Amino acid sequence: MEIVTKIAPLGLALIMLGLGMSLTVKDFTRVVKFPKDFLVGFICQMLVLPIIAFSLIKLLNTPLELALGVMIIAAAPGGVTSNVLTKFADGDVALSITLTAIISLVSVISVPFIIFLSIDLLNINYITKEFSMIGISLKMFFIVTVPVLIGMIIRYFAENLILNNVRLIQRISIALFVLVFIAIYIEEWDNISSFIKQAGLIALILNIVMMIVGFYVAKFFTSGVAQQRCISLECGLQNGTLAVFVSTQLFDEMVYIVPTAAYALVMMTTSLFFVYIVKKSS
Repeated sequence: MEIVTKIAPLGLALIMLGLGMSLTVKDFTRVVKFPKDFLVGFICQMLVLPIIAFSLIKLLNTPLELALGVMIIAAAPGGVTSNVLTKFADGDVALSITLTAIISLVSVISVPFIIFLSIDLLNINYITKEFSMIGISLKMFFIVTVPVLIGMIIRYFAENLILNNVRLIQRISIALFVLVFIAIYIEEWDNISSFIKQAGLIALILNIVMMIVGFYVAKFFTSGVAQQRCISLECGLQNGTLAVFVSTQLFDEMVYIVPTAAYALVMMTTSLFFVYIVKKSS
């Protein structure tokens, strides 16, 4: 797991730097102007998603190692990919960016909390590394929050340059996301097929259920169709690179990363299918 351990932190930091360069203060103050749409998306991602993930783990009697991996991907907020696909789906891109920005910053606290709570609820007592919630939060702060803030500062002083290269920054972020998972598949190819067979079903069910839940909750509680499409994608697309980083910080075994790898494959397929359907029906 040496390659992944080295690539994931760097890849995540660069992705978050790219996210920061796409943000302005307005992306945070927008919450005050349109609180209802934001709160629906926030609650779906931060509360509903982990609850549904845990329920599926119990329902499908998922092995503990895979179960914890599922909770890690459920805890990771949506990344830059959701912003790009929301645009393709003619969704509310501003809402998508706001959700990604704020939840990414909150994740410094929420991700360790959800993981540690999951460890307690699943009665896992064989963790191979000594770690603490504060320790993981600090590592996430330097890998997630600091790059976002640096990116925003760069955007402030070089706005024209950034605006002229927005697509390039987005493409680099997605390429880095893909690179992390290619590294996983290359390094663990001999074992990964059997692991994915075990994790693929719950990853697929979780992804589809959350996209449907997000779609219909947003239908009843948000402003319109654009917000509905945005929240559906935000619920289905998780930050796989963040999940990989957290997994490598906590555990030595590859098995904890497998649900993340399986979910990454699933979510890209289903989200592209979702974009195709909504574009065709428009």
